[in-house]
Amino acid sequence: MNVFKACFQNERIDFLTKFYQLTTSDVLDKLLVDSKRGLTNEQVLDNRKLYGTNELTEKKEDPLWKVFLKGFKEPIVIVLLGAVLLSLLSSLYAFNFQNNSQHGKEALYEAIAIGILVLINATIVFFQEMSTKKSLDALKEMNDRTSVVLRDFEWQTVPTAELVVGDIIKVKMGDFVEADVRWLESSELQVIESHLTGEADAIQKDIDAISDDVQLTDRNNMGYSGSTVANGQGVGIIVGIGQNTELGNIATMLNNTDKKPSPLQTTIKKLTGSLMKASGAIVLMTFVIGIIKAGGFSIDSISSVLSTSISLAVASIPDAMPIVLSIVLTIGATKTALNNGLIKSLNSVETLGSTSYIASDKTGTLTQNQMTVTEYYDGTNLYKVDGLGYETTGDIKADANKSVISDSAFLAGAVLCNESAVKEVDGEMKPFGNPTEIALNVLGQKAGVTKEGLLKDRELTRTLPFTSARKMMSVIVKSGSGYRLYTKGAPDVLLKNSQNILLDGEMVSSKNADRFNEIFDGYAKKALRTLAVAYRDISQKEAETASVEELEQNLTIVGIAGIIDPPRPEVKQSVKTLNDAKIEVVMITGDHAQTARAIAYDLGIVKSRDARVVEGTEIENMTDDELFKLVLETNIYARVTPEHKQRIIKQLQRQKQIVAMTGDGVNDAPALKAADIGIAMGITGTEVTKDSADLILLDDKFTTIEKSVRSGRMIYANIKNFMRHELTTNVAEVSALLFGLFLTTSFGQVGAGTATLSALMVLWVNMISDSIPSFALGYDVAESDIMKEKPRDVNESVLANHTWSRVLIRGLVMGGMVYLAFVWAAKNGATAQQAQTVAFLTLVFGQLWHVFDARSSKSIFRRNPFENKHLLAAVAFASVSSILVTAIPFFNMVMGTAQLPMVVYIMLVFIPALPTLILSGIKEIFGIKIW
Repeated sequence: MNVFKACFQNERIDFLTKFYQLTTSDVLDKLLVDSKRGLTNEQVLDNRKLYGTNELTEKKEDPLWKVFLKGFKEPIVIVLLGAVLLSLLSSLYAFNFQNNSQHGKEALYEAIAIGILVLINATIVFFQEMSTKKSLDALKEMNDRTSVVLRDFEWQTVPTAELVVGDIIKVKMGDFVEADVRWLESSELQVIESHLTGEADAIQKDIDAISDDVQLTDRNNMGYSGSTVANGQGVGIIVGIGQNTELGNIATMLNNTDKKPSPLQTTIKKLTGSLMKASGAIVLMTFVIGIIKAGGFSIDSISSVLSTSISLAVASIPDAMPIVLSIVLTIGATKTALNNGLIKSLNSVETLGSTSYIASDKTGTLTQNQMTVTEYYDGTNLYKVDGLGYETTGDIKADANKSVISDSAFLAGAVLCNESAVKEVDGEMKPFGNPTEIALNVLGQKAGVTKEGLLKDRELTRTLPFTSARKMMSVIVKSGSGYRLYTKGAPDVLLKNSQNILLDGEMVSSKNADRFNEIFDGYAKKALRTLAVAYRDISQKEAETASVEELEQNLTIVGIAGIIDPPRPEVKQSVKTLNDAKIEVVMITGDHAQTARAIAYDLGIVKSRDARVVEGTEIENMTDDELFKLVLETNIYARVTPEHKQRIIKQLQRQKQIVAMTGDGVNDAPALKAADIGIAMGITGTEVTKDSADLILLDDKFTTIEKSVRSGRMIYANIKNFMRHELTTNVAEVSALLFGLFLTTSFGQVGAGTATLSALMVLWVNMISDSIPSFALGYDVAESDIMKEKPRDVNESVLANHTWSRVLIRGLVMGGMVYLAFVWAAKNGATAQQAQTVAFLTLVFGQLWHVFDARSSKSIFRRNPFENKHLLAAVAFASVSSILVTAIPFFNMVMGTAQLPMVVYIMLVFIPALPTLILSGIKEIFGIKIW
């Protein structure tokens, strides 16, 4: 229970109370409520003033303008904004003081082009932010209903938001419980609390005080906000509303849980910081050397150096990186969607690839969330039952290939002593009623036994409903002139009330129950929930007038069913594949330890039937440091609460693990949000869970996680290839400009201060001829069997394992070739614009050849260049468009390019391939890893 306060008669009373440990009279006394009258209107108003309404607190959202401005906070964007400002100042000075309209236009075009780039990036960030989670809205909708409440001696219907502590409410089958309550009356009351516990079974409620300190799952005298009444009716007193309910506790956890940056975001942030420092140093050095070469500080010298400095600023940072990363991640999200995984956060695509732990809820995730009879004994044979969930088709196989006895008393009793139904609705089998009874109903249909069929020559004359005191349910059926009582219930209870047992086809005394107990214990060891069926032939007088106690005596037990929520059939192979990929799978469930262990062993999550299970009560008594030491050795957690799930996730993260958490219930939402990546079921998952998740499994299959991990690893490899290519181009641009700054004096018509490349040329390369082929790398398939590799170290740089040396060596060689092409053109009589155009096309085609080498961590010769059709198309587009901007007069004016002779164009297409082919050949022959 949460800690909260109650108030009556205008006096605020503070207390810490575990209401499940109090008797009903003590609860009423504690809250000063008359069970016959309820609260007075005055008390209701006073309490509402003190405690507010029965609503969940919402976290204040940032205004849209603030969300939009987030796109301008990235260091790369700040540098680009600085470049825009410098370009505008340079343009202003050229127009107004130098009367140099050509330079003024070029600088203005630069500012506009870079500004558009910044706006595009900010817009992408804005739309990503607008897809933020709506978890609290979904939680709030769960309380948007009405309740029947006792006030001033009258039962009234009031909106849920108007409920207050101390209100007495009444519920019946089909109702929602709209606040946390202590039950005062229970008439066959069964409540489904799967939104909190994750377990499908309806829980039988009573009013008896519980002396022990127990977890939420065992508080049978309590009801919780958001639960549904599956059977019977009850009356309870409200002991918690709004934020002070268990549901509110989850909302608070969601509010207080900040999403961690993804491993990719962390890596890129570190890389960006390093690039910014390098960029600043290069630009500063360029500016100082340029001023010295110009003869000192003056407006004219600063203006002349400014153009080269802006070009270097643009060249030294991968300005298209945010956009291309988003595109590559979008490609990954699209591939994941083809495997029925809906990605809500783009960075989650890559996070999946670095996941080292998958913590999964059991019910509905690893299992089907459909109680099913998998084994039964009909007093003659042992049977195995196939078939998925509520599907009424499936084989029943007897031991030793014996035939199935469909007219057994066991099957008749299981089907007749049953109030559930399984019907086809819109082409699907839909269950109605108690999950355990549904399991028996489905078993009957698999065996060809239905209630309707049995009642064709029988008449159901009397029903004795289940009670928690008896733990049995009975029906009386008339057949001809005879009457028979069928009873189902807990095996140990029926055994106490029985006289005989049908064992191996013979009637034996219940005192000789060894064989029966052997079967019962065998089912229990397999974590099967058991239900026995018995009968008794009675007289007409007994059928009509005998009491329940008189009837349910001297029974004959005719069978026992083993029931379980079975594992999803595809999960076992997925767990094996994930284990091969060095990813640990952990089960975190609200179910019993024995059941959890049996399912985990069956799925291969643990290798021993005696594997340790850590229960919620143990976690409750542990410090975070004690749990920290335990988490890497534990694969099963049982009887846990939402708080426990969060603690487990956080301690795994303290162990430097990247944790994915799966689930489908409201109780899973905080843990999903706390995890590095939250994964929700798309079919059975609640809206709250889906809104808290990063990945939604559209088919509810655990195997989709495995495929998504594969996609994530592949996308990271492609991002690494993209980064290698992008940074190689940046090194080539910077080195070409620096070579020109340090080495060029004057050649023919080309002056000493002429930059090797203009800022707009650099921007074109970054945005068109480099970025478009780069994002096409996102369509590449993986090089190796990535599901046999261990998860990557998230602290490892994206440029680790000789990638930096490869970037520097290839970038410097490419940059040197660009500079030499510039010098060659200048020495052969080219104008400054023509020389820059030659350098521009050398750089364009140099990096277009290099993009094929970037596809492999080994060399260009290890991959088929024709397998990525998107890359071929991107390279073709970049090639043609780059040549066109040198041939069309409009672009000559805007970008400062110039037309070239046809023979030069042909040379510039093929000669820039030499560095890539030669370096790859040397690496292939000599195995030199550094390039």
